[in-house]
Amino acid sequence: MADTLFFFLATFLVIFAVGAVLSRNVVNAALCFLLCLVGVSGLFALLEAYLLAVLLVLVYAGAVVALFLFIIMLLDMKHPTAWNTKGFSMISSVIAFGLLVTGVVTFASHGKLASLPIDQVPAVGASLNGYAYQLFTTYLLPVQVVGFLLLIAMLGVIVLSKKIDGVEDAS
Repeated sequence: MADTLFFFLATFLVIFAVGAVLSRNVVNAALCFLLCLVGVSGLFALLEAYLLAVLLVLVYAGAVVALFLFIIMLLDMKHPTAWNTKGFSMISSVIAFGLLVTGVVTFASHGKLASLPIDQVPAVGASLNGYAYQLFTTYLLPVQVVGFLLLIAMLGVIVLSKKIDGVEDAS
């Protein structure tokens, strides 16, 4: 049963990841991204990392995707941009594909990760104390920096979306 559920969630995740990348409508892409995060949360639940699954849904699917949708709505992305990004898009796609192939070849040529028998693998994510200790010691600065960057992004969207009186919209 667990294998069937894993393959269902993996297929679900791949379909919506491709949908998020290939969607021309930014709202649909954001919603596909939301469903990708729900799929990853399901995979975490299969790994019995329930805290990570719930935090992923609450923080990323709840807050970050909602922030993305508000940014999309505030910036009014209905009109196509005037910039020609086709060449940039092709170059970045080739670079991303090259990095993916390099990573797969490097992983395949240098061998597999060392794996312990399943009964000897330590349960790192089983304790809330372990998460709290790591969060408030090792990862405190990165978490604060990410929170600060999200605050700056939100303020930037508010400033960019503010209408200035006396200036006519050119579109």
